[in-house]
Amino acid sequence: MVPMEVLGVRQQQRDREIVVLLLDAAADLAVPIVIGSREASAIAMAQAGLNTPRPMTHDLLRDLLSAVGVDLERVEIVALEGGIYFAELVLSNGVRLDSRASDAIALAVRTDSPVLCSAEIVALAGVEVVDVDQQREVEKFRDFLDHVTPEDFSGHTGQEGGEGSTST
Repeated sequence: MVPMEVLGVRQQQRDREIVVLLLDAAADLAVPIVIGSREASAIAMAQAGLNTPRPMTHDLLRDLLSAVGVDLERVEIVALEGGIYFAELVLSNGVRLDSRASDAIALAVRTDSPVLCSAEIVALAGVEVVDVDQQREVEKFRDFLDHVTPEDFSGHTGQEGGEGSTST
């Protein structure tokens, strides 16, 4: 099993599908898993540290595990069949529960539990990530572009002398 980082939720441009991206940093491979909008929201909210007035299903599962004194040790993405990812919740009492990958990831994010993926799945479904830090910077820039307004530049007078000039 390969340790994975949950990079986050993205909407793919070409086909508008929502994916959660898992990163194998050691191999610079990302595994995109297509998920539904509700699961995407659950993962994104947990990563952002947002709470709802009432517990969502994944919050309830986290709280239930805590109430009965059982920890989520890890999530394992164990199979990929026909484009569908299968996961298991591995609990501290030795119990393994079958789960949808998206639900397992949403719970892992809430409990700070590791997400592991079968090496075969990473090899089969992983896509090469050229530079993770560069990708994060591009995402920050895209976020900036999505939220920037002309008023954000109203106090900026620009550089005098045109492109490439320096002030002394």
